[in-house]
Amino acid sequence: MQSQRIFTTQEQQLLEELLVHRRDVRGNHFLKKSIPREVIDKLIKAALAAPSVGYSQPWEFVLIQDQKTKQAIKKTFSEETQRATLQFTDQKQKEYNALKLEGIIEAPLNIAVFYKPKNGPVLGQTSMPDMGKYSVVCAIQNMWLMARSLNIGMGWVSILDPEKVKKVLHAPSENQLIGYLCFGYTDMFYNQPELELRKWDRKKLQNEVVINEKYQ
Repeated sequence: MQSQRIFTTQEQQLLEELLVHRRDVRGNHFLKKSIPREVIDKLIKAALAAPSVGYSQPWEFVLIQDQKTKQAIKKTFSEETQRATLQFTDQKQKEYNALKLEGIIEAPLNIAVFYKPKNGPVLGQTSMPDMGKYSVVCAIQNMWLMARSLNIGMGWVSILDPEKVKKVLHAPSENQLIGYLCFGYTDMFYNQPELELRKWDRKKLQNEVVINEKYQ
């Protein structure tokens, strides 16, 4: 058997730095510089290293660089943004409309990440059927951290109609869109999350979200 890998204090601190400095990057900060294929492969390999329920690996990744495809995806973003605007009122609506919420066209690389369910039961998923989808989210987080370590920006676009995205990409009917991601080199990474800087909401404190033993 191979000996286990033990990480140094310096390596632990580096991981903490990556976690703290991960950011959601928007289109107004992406550069036109293309991402080399070997770097894209690093992002995918990071995703494939994620944990998955029952070792099911229920993910599929569609790499998108064609501008016509991006334009078709951007169309559903624009439609959904119009609807989302109506959920906010007064000042919050003005703030929402001022935000740049995606980089579909600007980012050199888009990746659509799908959950592909298995036929038959999956170990560990029978009681909590969404565990397969959570596994895909773990893969996305791995990609996000790897991208940040490579000084590549990533933005997760959630203001989309999943079924329209599936239609554009000719995705199988059983596949479920979990994440639509935009990747590219960037002119800057904020030191704090952009929405925190813009005072969209405040960062929750640890003692607000940690419960000891039981809810009261």
